Amino acid sequence: MALLDAQAIHPITLPDGTVYRDTVYLKNVIDHPRMEIGNFSYYTHSGRREDTALILAPYLGHACRERLVIGKFVQIARGSYFITSSANHPMAGFTTYPFRIFKPETFGYKDLPIKDTIVDHDVWIGQNAAIMPGVHIGSGAIVAAASVVTRDVPPYAVVGGNPASIIRMRYSSDVIDELLGLAWWDWPLDRIEANLPALSSGDMTALRRA
Repeated sequence: MALLDAQAIHPITLPDGTVYRDTVYLKNVIDHPRMEIGNFSYYTHSGRREDTALILAPYLGHACRERLVIGKFVQIARGSYFITSSANHPMAGFTTYPFRIFKPETFGYKDLPIKDTIVDHDVWIGQNAAIMPGVHIGSGAIVAAASVVTRDVPPYAVVGGNPASIIRMRYSSDVIDELLGLAWWDWPLDRIEANLPALSSGDMTALRRA
């Protein structure tokens, strides 16, 4: 029996058989035209399942121009969220007050710059992290708890703080390039599960044989 079920709503079952309902596979609970989400990416929150998109990205309306793109096997802890581009206020003038949004005929700021927010694969976002508009987080990165990510994060970097900065790289540049080339997250699920010892131990020699 496979460890993972891509169709599950709540992917975690506790040892006593209780389904842990605070964790959801995002792809299976979100139907949003401006969100693209890969398999097995999960989010933990205490809200209603149908409110998951609103909790995850509170300012990303269905009519917004930007996208939130989340890859496969992304792990998003409780309290973390995305501030997307449409949340911005006008900053070119002497005031940032969003006067236009208070009348239907002037609602919106289509002249403000818009940029997609992208999280690649196998990223771990710690508790209460805030991801700012237009950020691109590379595969294998780790975002420390309570961080505010204001700029792009390289693959396999560990970042933390406000604003988040690189604490260290998880591997050498040669190993990172090799991992990105292997792209294990694109393997069939049975191949991934067959090679969990190599993936979980950081055994690069074994992973090369996979």
